[in-house]
Amino acid sequence: MTAIAVLGSTNMDLVAYVPKAPRLGETVTGRAFRTVPGGKGANQAVAAARSGGEVVMIGAVGADEFGVRLRSALCAAGIDTAGLRTVEGPSGTAHITVDDEGGNSIIVIPGANARVTGLEAGDDARIAAAGALLLQLELPLTAVLAGALAARAHGVRTVLTPAPAQPLTAELLAATDLLVPNEHEAAALTGLTDPGQAAAALLHDVPEVVITLGAAGVLYAARGRQALSVPAPRVRAVDTTAAGDTFVGALAVALGEGRPMPDALRWASAAAALSVQRHGAQDSMPTRAETDSFALAGWQAEYGRPAPAAASGPGDAEAGATS
Repeated sequence: MTAIAVLGSTNMDLVAYVPKAPRLGETVTGRAFRTVPGGKGANQAVAAARSGGEVVMIGAVGADEFGVRLRSALCAAGIDTAGLRTVEGPSGTAHITVDDEGGNSIIVIPGANARVTGLEAGDDARIAAAGALLLQLELPLTAVLAGALAARAHGVRTVLTPAPAQPLTAELLAATDLLVPNEHEAAALTGLTDPGQAAAALLHDVPEVVITLGAAGVLYAARGRQALSVPAPRVRAVDTTAAGDTFVGALAVALGEGRPMPDALRWASAAAALSVQRHGAQDSMPTRAETDSFALAGWQAEYGRPAPAAASGPGDAEAGATS
């Protein structure tokens, strides 16, 4: 199994479903409300675990009911939570509004996540034992940098999702192997709205970039290689919450298994496409078998024949669904 460490946030998502998101000063009546485990770090951990990875989570939850539920959800997904501390005070929360088009707006309150300012005893060893370290920006940057430097010291691939978007230090970028922004985050980092131009600019700082483009698919760029665009499958989105995290978790597993980048992108995008057809964050994430089936169906739909034997594993198909 691919060993993956995740240093990141763990939040309880408080999700309101509405026909249309309210404008400033407007009150609308919602259809439903749910509390579901989330947080970009925990989401990526669950996505990787369901994709077949062996995952360890590093972070913190609060000493409250949400903290108990968040830890339980990670354990239920088969994730090692020895690096997940319980600290005094509330757990992190995310207040999410989802409209009938599947779009969302999110307010994150860090809670216990703000207490993770660096690595603690045992974290360096957890990172060293992994094939990849997944990072996001819902923890203090001091912790993100400490994790990236530890990964670099041990030769572990660092995958950074720069969300929520904020300026990144040269030291953090220098310790990043693969940067995975969405198109808005890429524009915020570079000042360039064209994804191709933004990717080219980001390659001055990191060796590889994947820009996720929602329904338009993904764009991959690497130093010394031709850029690659992978289209998204045509699916009806009902909730895009955590689609990007699903993509990153699945991509890390596929790359850890040695899949070529084009195939890894297709397989990870198939996982993301499945997730947007379901409600919730972690609840929406597909299993490895579901992603395999969806990706292979996409191959057959495009080529009009069953996939060859070499396509029996994730990402091996000649073509597949992407997001």
